[in-house]
Amino acid sequence: MIIREYQENLEEQILSEFAALSKNSRGRRREEKRCDIRTDFQRDRDRIIYSKAFRRLKHKTQVFISPEGDHYRTRLTHTLEVSQIARTIARALRLNEDLTEAIALGHDLGHTPFGHAGERVLDEVCSFGFRHNEQSVRTVEFLEKDRRGLNLTWEVLDGIEHHTGNVMPSTLEGQIVRFADKIAYVNHDIEDAIRAGIISENDLPRDCCEVLGKTPSARINSTITNIIENSAGRNEIRMSREFQEANDRLRSYMFENVYIGSAAKKEESKAELMVRQLFLYLMEKPELLPPDFQKMMEKDGAERTVLDYVAGMTDRYAVKKFQELFVPMSW
Repeated sequence: MIIREYQENLEEQILSEFAALSKNSRGRRREEKRCDIRTDFQRDRDRIIYSKAFRRLKHKTQVFISPEGDHYRTRLTHTLEVSQIARTIARALRLNEDLTEAIALGHDLGHTPFGHAGERVLDEVCSFGFRHNEQSVRTVEFLEKDRRGLNLTWEVLDGIEHHTGNVMPSTLEGQIVRFADKIAYVNHDIEDAIRAGIISENDLPRDCCEVLGKTPSARINSTITNIIENSAGRNEIRMSREFQEANDRLRSYMFENVYIGSAAKKEESKAELMVRQLFLYLMEKPELLPPDFQKMMEKDGAERTVLDYVAGMTDRYAVKKFQELFVPMSW
């Protein structure tokens, strides 16, 4: 028996009735020969890990722009932490861990340099707007592998696209990642903000900590446990009302005290200026784009191509390109 078929049969035997089975996937945009060893969702996970966009996440901002300390999160470490939380929930609920992991690893591939600061700017200057979840889908569908895309399954693409926004993912595995993303970034950003001296553990809303726990690890563990307890045996991923309200209040606290206007954001205006100027200047002079992007303009047009180029930059590449275009070189 082909190993993949054995694994597919094993999924059918041990996974929940609500799990997305790899053999029942709605398939890929382009048909291709299936792997003898890996299921389709395992294959998608591997393709994402091997992609250039995934490697670039290590030099993209999570919250702190260009932090000097080695222990602050980047977009890559955030992605790995989302994956770990999501896999824990999926395994406990007997859902498809491979699908969950693939969605988690791919959910932020389209994120801009300088985190949400870059996203806001591109949404302002681009005539058709910008959303990082939509760009993540475009990255894996069209930009990777020399514009051939990764040809991922429908379920992975659906989970990536709907990990944020008003539409819920179609699979429970995608819904898990949606929860795991918020659990990870709120609690790990708290840890980074405390390390930076912006807030202290005692500053956090006391009522939230009474419900969720007094440390990041305690809050993550209790929330994961609550989701598992409230989702078991259901065709829905959910947490209790008490936990949902406490998590929402904690997230609001972070927006009010860290994400907006804090010392962590003091360099954001400079980052926004760079991203805006890069986009507008390259719109005026698209001939300065790299040759592979210039070829894209024939099909996608200048604005779409410039957006893809700027959105794909790492923080340090954006700084380098800005210096190259706007800072005079010494003789």
